[in-house]
Amino acid sequence: MAYFKVAFGFLVTAFLSAAVSLAHPGLGFGWGGVGAPGGQSGAPSYGLFPQFYQFSCHQAEDIVMSVLEKAIAKEPRMAASLLRLHFHDCFVQGCDASILLDNSATIVSEKNSLPNRNSVRGFEVIDEIKARLEEACPQTVSCADILAMAARGSTVLSGGPSWELPLGRRDSKTASLSTSNNNIPPPNSTLQNLITLFQRQGLDEVDLVALSGQPIVPRGHTIGVARCATFKQRLYNQNGNNLPDQTLERTYYSGLKSVCPKSGGDNNISPLDFGSPVKFDNLYFKLILWGKGLLNSDEVLLTGNVGNTMELVKAYAKDENLFFKQFAKSMIKMGNISPLTGFNGEVRKNCRLVN
Repeated sequence: MAYFKVAFGFLVTAFLSAAVSLAHPGLGFGWGGVGAPGGQSGAPSYGLFPQFYQFSCHQAEDIVMSVLEKAIAKEPRMAASLLRLHFHDCFVQGCDASILLDNSATIVSEKNSLPNRNSVRGFEVIDEIKARLEEACPQTVSCADILAMAARGSTVLSGGPSWELPLGRRDSKTASLSTSNNNIPPPNSTLQNLITLFQRQGLDEVDLVALSGQPIVPRGHTIGVARCATFKQRLYNQNGNNLPDQTLERTYYSGLKSVCPKSGGDNNISPLDFGSPVKFDNLYFKLILWGKGLLNSDEVLLTGNVGNTMELVKAYAKDENLFFKQFAKSMIKMGNISPLTGFNGEVRKNCRLVN
């Protein structure tokens, strides 16, 4: 009889262990690393895979999409904002939802960094997604994975590509204001500066140009808008000589001046892609070729004379399918930047607060 109790106990333990490993892969199996050596994780992270919530919260992606559909139908620009949140999160401490943390006794929020202040948005949409997921699957789906799913869903709902999304990220217990200030490229970046900042994250110049097709200031602009403050220098004092950037097409330049005066108006907005500002397409790259890239960090992809960025801009302008395929690959790669997995980090109950 004792033998059968032991055997039964072993089987129950084995079953529970298998269930846990399926619901939370990486726990206790030597997975759950934090990206590639030195934190440069363009390489795959083996704690992440698309079926992560198959058993623990199979409805997770449906819940995310249902909230996104309503939010983007109400305000199409929200798609751009959510994509940008994912980018600004991953480039700081890795894709760990640190950008969502509010100020507290132990946290200095990244929301107050120069690239984010009065600029990043979409937090209320993430809050709604998290609340719905907590009702369905309490403390199971991480805020970091919500950001990744929202970025993909926003792309799809704007007419862009989809991709198989690795999941299993956990949430940080820290934020870094200084890293947010230093790692997110400013809108007046030189091409070499952009390449260096992307390489710091394990991303190459192909990723740089492809990810410029997402609506993240200063990078990427197939959908979305930019504040006057981010492009004013190009209109009035590009090279410190009180003259405009000579690469701007003249009619386009005149239109921008009407939106963005020399004095004041810093929060006035202009479409990053005036032809289709809420549609995900390759017109952004065509605009660069026509001298109608809005930000300096757009224009230097064509004129920066470093690497192969000019050829990539021309290729994506010519072939939208090529751009879509590379954008999806580069989004997966960016989403693998230094994730917390296994026993690292936590799954927050509220995305704005550490548990």
